[in-house]
Amino acid sequence: MGIFTKTAEYFKDRLGKTRDRLSTSLSSVLSLGRNIDENLLDELEETLITDDIGIETTDKLISGLRTAFRSRQIATTDDIIPFLKEHIKSYWPHRDRQLRLAETGPTVILVAGVNGTGKTTSIAKLGFILSQNNKTVLLAACDTFRAAAVEQLTIWAERIGAQIIKHKAGGDPAAVAFDACQAAVARNADVLILDTAGRLHTKKDLMKQLTKMRDVVARKIPGAPNEVLLVLDATTGQNAIVQAKIFTEAIDVTGIFLAKLDGTARGGIVIAIKDQLDIPVKFVGLGEKLEDIAEFNPDTFVEALFN
Repeated sequence: MGIFTKTAEYFKDRLGKTRDRLSTSLSSVLSLGRNIDENLLDELEETLITDDIGIETTDKLISGLRTAFRSRQIATTDDIIPFLKEHIKSYWPHRDRQLRLAETGPTVILVAGVNGTGKTTSIAKLGFILSQNNKTVLLAACDTFRAAAVEQLTIWAERIGAQIIKHKAGGDPAAVAFDACQAAVARNADVLILDTAGRLHTKKDLMKQLTKMRDVVARKIPGAPNEVLLVLDATTGQNAIVQAKIFTEAIDVTGIFLAKLDGTARGGIVIAIKDQLDIPVKFVGLGEKLEDIAEFNPDTFVEALFN
């Protein structure tokens, strides 16, 4: 869509915590005059794992470095960072990371995530940017298990100028989704965003409820949901991988909204998500303001990470 675009400098600024920590660690490992040997590769491996790139992904990177060194593709420590950049960028072949839009009728976005991940704020950011680009946005407060969640989404709806569909606390989330779909069609809304309960991914009954909601939406609007976005908290590290696996089994997640990326010193989780799950990170949250949302760009991200 091109409406979430942020500059490379914006990414570099927001990824300051990750970049500063990683830069310091890498500078220590790749200090001037060191030879590439097993001790250096072991230290580099530890650094990458500490950045939440993960054991499996790091093992692949180090194996690639070892092979490149033996085949003389790289010769000195100065070659390592460019090699890592190129190798990591290759994890993201060209594919559509933009928001999927419906060809006819409302675009329906189902948003899931554990409590505390920044799910509701992420929904507000997404709705705000869409509304700023002349899209009529309708929000659905399907997190009926917490009255505070409905109230919070109502406040966000007012702030971003969006309409909202809601029921009383404790009601059936699928019923809210049903009414929201009807309203979206009747009001000719461009986008319908459904907030779901911040259910724990370990609660099977709640995950079934989430699946039910998705099925209701699919029956009500052909082709819906167009996107199933899972909001993950970048600061939780490898636990985000576990959450993503379980949510994907329940609702076929189509994309990740990685929130609080500016607040972590371990931004390597983005790389681990792609390598281990092959679910595209579509959006990243890079601050507290409504406009602090960006489409994920792997080239910009990697350059900012290793700058």
